[in-house]
Amino acid sequence: MRIADVSAFYTPAGGGVRTYAEAKLRAAARFGHELILIAPGERHEVIKRGPGAVLVTVASPRLPVDKRYRYFNDEAAVHAVLEAWQPDHVEASSPWSSATMVGRWRGSASRSLVMHSDPLAAYAYRWLGGLVSTSRIDGWCGWFWRHLRGLGRMFDTVVCANADLAARLVEGGIANSETVPMGVETGLFSPALRSAALRGRALRALGLGEDATLLVGIGRFSGEKRWEMVLRTVGELARRRPIGLLLAGEGPRRWKLELIAERTGRVAVLPRISDREELARLLASADALVHGCEAETFCMVAAEARASGAPLIVPDRGAAADQLVVGAGQAYRAGSEISLERAILRFVDRGPELQRATAVRASRVRTMDEHFSELFARYAALGGHQWVQPALRIEPGLGETAAQLA
Repeated sequence: MRIADVSAFYTPAGGGVRTYAEAKLRAAARFGHELILIAPGERHEVIKRGPGAVLVTVASPRLPVDKRYRYFNDEAAVHAVLEAWQPDHVEASSPWSSATMVGRWRGSASRSLVMHSDPLAAYAYRWLGGLVSTSRIDGWCGWFWRHLRGLGRMFDTVVCANADLAARLVEGGIANSETVPMGVETGLFSPALRSAALRGRALRALGLGEDATLLVGIGRFSGEKRWEMVLRTVGELARRRPIGLLLAGEGPRRWKLELIAERTGRVAVLPRISDREELARLLASADALVHGCEAETFCMVAAEARASGAPLIVPDRGAAADQLVVGAGQAYRAGSEISLERAILRFVDRGPELQRATAVRASRVRTMDEHFSELFARYAALGGHQWVQPALRIEPGLGETAAQLA
């Protein structure tokens, strides 16, 4: 089966979506499929990424609010790529304009919308949730729910990585929503990677001894991640307790986070960790992962931390909470600095090592291969296909069809 993934959020400098998309590119051939990842880029380009895996970029402008990202603005160009590759199934990964472009394509392929973002939780609930109920906010955002219901009619299925989001969509009138949980890379994250030497070096760099508590935060530096809240909270606690935080990532709010870190003294803001093995060692060596965002649709880093045997300190809403193990971390009221502060204190007072032991026992998590196996089988079923390992097809260029190249 040939699958086209129209991935509006893919960028080489991205975070969870990039990690997920590149894992899918590597996995496709193992499951007997071809994957064509179609992403906005600087220019039109076709790049072979391995057996049965191709990245096709469509010339697209930069996103004004985050120059690392681009956005599709040429529907005809997206349609031309789909016509050239003639996929059996098309996946859209953004609930905005690119999904509408995919929905309006006249091809016969089955289609899925994968909810890699939750705009209401990321923006409306975050901005207004402390003032009014989410049901009231949903009423004010009726235009968006109408948009989602329209998309639901364009696609055979709407895929969510967590059951809470799927339930919200069904309740909002998108009846073809379903849950296909994601996973983590097989064999990469493990409690066995814990390094006392790495932990000690990190604490010393923060001016702390090895009896202190080392927290880590990993993620994009954007507003919905609430890193300012996390840094302020840890900074205030560090005045009274031996607690430090390493925050790694990239994004438009870096300058603001660095200013907060300078005033705090027990927080370090690091570049994005692109080496996945280095990330695995850091997660296994931390005393806990702390996360600020309740708008995650899967929260890959929380699953990776759990697979690393690290306790979690996460908001009580959103996908990060799905990975929290009883006795191995704390939940706090989303968006509340006071609640986060109390959660960190509870974690420290109850003993990080004891909670880590519980986390290690629960470190078996769903793998990415298990996720892709279920996802690809679902796509095949939508088209009525029963697939065996096919011979790989010849890759067409942007202006050519597979038939012309056969």
